[in-house]
Amino acid sequence: MTQGQALTIEHLAAGYGKVQVLWDVSVRVEPGEFVAMIGANGAGKTTTLRAVSGVVKPTAGSIRLGGVDITRAEPSQVVKRGLGHVPEGRELFPLMTVLENLELGAAMRPEALAAQRQTLAQVYSLFPRLQERAGQLAGTLSGGEQQMVAVGRALMGRPSVLVVDEPSLGLSPLMTQTVFEALKAVNAEGVSVLLVEQNVGLSLKLAHRAYVLENGQVIKEGSGQDLLNDPAVREAYLAL
Repeated sequence: MTQGQALTIEHLAAGYGKVQVLWDVSVRVEPGEFVAMIGANGAGKTTTLRAVSGVVKPTAGSIRLGGVDITRAEPSQVVKRGLGHVPEGRELFPLMTVLENLELGAAMRPEALAAQRQTLAQVYSLFPRLQERAGQLAGTLSGGEQQMVAVGRALMGRPSVLVVDEPSLGLSPLMTQTVFEALKAVNAEGVSVLLVEQNVGLSLKLAHRAYVLENGQVIKEGSGQDLLNDPAVREAYLAL
């Protein structure tokens, strides 16, 4: 493994209790890369991201973030090391305002707290609607607006690597496009992105590289364009 890699997952195994979900997952994200993980429901994509963020503890393998071993680290330590996680289902605090939810994203990192005002302005530039809704309770927002808050909250921690789980879930095509354009812009600013997403076509169009997971293992890897043109991928995930 080279020190230059933003995120490296090697031979990862993990699960929940006696139920093993991941058997042998190896994924790398280079600095500035946009990497997608695709696969059917139950393939292990969400579990992989949860293991990266420390929510699920691996039973084998290793995870390194910016060259530092975080395999057994607690979620708070992983955040301090520079990981931002946009979880499936958003997991906002519904009785807190949009601004309060966003500010929580900076709470774990001193450097993020020091730059909180600047980062908030950047989040608002990505999602102007959040500035309009800053004093509104997060639980009263539309699904798309809540997804904007979830992405914005992760960005408030000024991460070097952003892992994003199913951002288009339940969103309209227009709102999906808005969220994906924001992720593309964040990546263009130098933040490495690891995306899990059921919208395979859109994901592969944006991704520099991509992985296909099946039954807790990586079965295919290539550039986003190569996998988009792969007959097996098109038949299995694009119904083409």
